[in-house]
Amino acid sequence: MTDPTIFGSLHAVPAAEHPELLAPPVAAAIHLITEALVAEIDPTFADTEQLCAHYGVPMDGSANAVIVRGTRAGVDKHACCMTLAHRRIDVNNVVRRRLDARKASFAPMDYAVEATGMQYGGINPVGLPRDWPIWVDGAVADRDWVCIGSGVRHSKLFIPVAGLLGLPGAERVDDLARDVG
Repeated sequence: MTDPTIFGSLHAVPAAEHPELLAPPVAAAIHLITEALVAEIDPTFADTEQLCAHYGVPMDGSANAVIVRGTRAGVDKHACCMTLAHRRIDVNNVVRRRLDARKASFAPMDYAVEATGMQYGGINPVGLPRDWPIWVDGAVADRDWVCIGSGVRHSKLFIPVAGLLGLPGAERVDDLARDVG
């Protein structure tokens, strides 16, 4: 059962019934999280801070996905890292070591958009390439539900964290991120 405060003033409906509100790869994979809900938004408010302020979605119930690229000996590896909106991924330590990379950084926007088939600002783990790990920060894993991108900037997904952790390649990683400030 969802906590209705996570939706703020948004009206969420079953995501599987509204593929027009999802990026194509998300629509193709949304069956993996049957309870997923989606809400249409004004794309002007797609960025997390604006979304939370405008629609009343709680910051501590909003999770962001970032695509990280690690490189060692000319070989690139990628991972999707999920953390709550008020936290930042530890790319230079935790992620770099987990990728077994000499260097790690956020993937360039053009690459992330092309590789995921999602719009920048809407990238999420649902529908990612199957060989990419999905690392979910412990602070996200401890929630019941989170608001995430839908692959497009005109809607948001609300998903149970158990469904997120049930995606292929997903795992909880404690201390993946730290509080900002």
